[in-house]
Amino acid sequence: MHTDKEIIVAFKIEATKERAFKQLLNQFKQQVYWQIRRIVISHDDADDLCQNVFIKVWQKLGEFREDSALSSWLYRIAHNESLSFLRSKKNLTSLDEVMDRGGDLSHLVDSGVNFDGDKIEAKLQKALLLLPEKQRQTFNMRYYDDLKYEEISAILGTSVGALKANYHLAVKKIEESLKRD
Repeated sequence: MHTDKEIIVAFKIEATKERAFKQLLNQFKQQVYWQIRRIVISHDDADDLCQNVFIKVWQKLGEFREDSALSSWLYRIAHNESLSFLRSKKNLTSLDEVMDRGGDLSHLVDSGVNFDGDKIEAKLQKALLLLPEKQRQTFNMRYYDDLKYEEISAILGTSVGALKANYHLAVKKIEESLKRD
């Protein structure tokens, strides 16, 4: 049981429901976690949100219409959960507002909090935090998750052309930021 269809069919049968869900967890948990982590930064928050995502998946998988890939549906739930969390936390509507108000999350990278990577990865994360939210999301999904523009479009509800522009602008800004550091 590895394909989306097999997981969904097995989930709808009471005798194989738990096994199908475990397969889904094994297949997607790490990717969902890292998608959330790149949005909310904190490991603890990402871990909690990841659990919330899979609780929702457990509750709603039987209703999945298969209009898109299972991974796209999961990413959409994770994306929405992450943004809802950010909005509720300190009544902020986005990370862009933090930046607009003079807030700077890049100190999290400098302090080493929740970042175990080497210096290059830390610099990249710092550069990513300086990007506008839409560019950061597009870059993360394309670069880290290796999603096609069509999949990202389904998740974010943005045209493929706009996503390509966002990605290329993000790459350019990241390169400039890395050259400065």
